Amino acid sequence: MRVSMCLVIMAAGGGLHVLSAQSPVTPTVASPLAAHVRNERFQAVTAVRGLPLGVREELQRLFGSSAAAIADPGAPFQATDDIATPNLPIRRLAVAGCSQDHCLVYYERGGYAHVWQVALFHWTPTGTRLEAGGTAARGLESVDEVRTALLSGAIKPTKFW
Repeated sequence: MRVSMCLVIMAAGGGLHVLSAQSPVTPTVASPLAAHVRNERFQAVTAVRGLPLGVREELQRLFGSSAAAIADPGAPFQATDDIATPNLPIRRLAVAGCSQDHCLVYYERGGYAHVWQVALFHWTPTGTRLEAGGTAARGLESVDEVRTALLSGAIKPTKFW
């Protein structure tokens, strides 16, 4: 049986959201998993709907929302803490890619300041769970850059998503 994983890289900033009812998430990836992620081939995902359903549902739970709280790349979102249009999401997808058993997602979150987040999800058609994550550098432009940041130890711990 093949184990499935989903790597989600998130850019978050501004307002604070506590990781819901979960133990603290480590920003590091254990060696066997890191080797597995390092060798994966990722296909581009250009919209939130392109992510596996389990990953989208886990992101909703992580964000504490009942609906998709992340806009597609280039779409309007709440970029600052000056909320001009309250119905817009506070997060926006920047870069995403999926392989057969991982997904890599990088997104920005508006608000008082921008802070980029990384989250690694293990996923299968029957379940998804967050395995690693934290704060990332801004400006990552490709799936490979996001993966390198996670695997290099450049991700810092966070309690907020």
